[in-house]
Amino acid sequence: MSAIPINQPDIHPTTRAHVLVVEDEPKIAALLSDYLHQEHYTVSLLDSGLPVMDKVRTDPPSLILLDIMLPDMDGMGLCREIRRISAVPIIMLTARIEEADRLRGFELGADDYVCKPFSPREVMARVQALLRRVGQEPIPPSMHTQDALGLHLEPTRHRAVFNGRELTLTPVEFRLLQQFHDQPNTVLSREDLLDGLYNDHRVVTARTVDSHIKNLRRKLQAAAPGHPLIQAVYGVGYRFTSLAP
Repeated sequence: MSAIPINQPDIHPTTRAHVLVVEDEPKIAALLSDYLHQEHYTVSLLDSGLPVMDKVRTDPPSLILLDIMLPDMDGMGLCREIRRISAVPIIMLTARIEEADRLRGFELGADDYVCKPFSPREVMARVQALLRRVGQEPIPPSMHTQDALGLHLEPTRHRAVFNGRELTLTPVEFRLLQQFHDQPNTVLSREDLLDGLYNDHRVVTARTVDSHIKNLRRKLQAAAPGHPLIQAVYGVGYRFTSLAP
């Protein structure tokens, strides 16, 4: 099935965020679409996974609501494929509530989870929070130029350049890196990092931080091979160090 743009009168003159809903249950897809339109988002619907990659390439969405159980492919694998080409925020929709499933999703690049059955208002709150993290944060003056850490951050553009190389980061990874940037050479506990990642009082475990750090560390090391920039401090947390020897 091809993407079905659902057009509504544009109430706001500014460009609206585009949310791609990948969900094969028609009632759930329609419910999400209705609520998204009420919040003045542009919406596209897909009921299978195969067209998603073409959609991401040709008409990149601002955010994806991705069902894990799709009729033609596994949503986890699709999340991994999306992450090969895009840092678009991804919220997984799932009936799986086991911690192992959630951690696997985070390791593959998901930014958030919503478990079925869910409250549409909760989904809207998660969508708004993720989009806010990507594009509506002020830029402190110190972040406009590359600093001694070899890092340049532009939060409103969701842009991070490290060691001269632009990084492709998810919203959660970006916020994690921003916390390390603001407190270099300081040991941050998992609890401290979690407080900076989520501001909606959700219940997550310390292992969630480990999953995101694993992905962030891999991307940083690709930009600066041989430098262990995020160091684990046993029993305490993590520390971000500079490129200087």
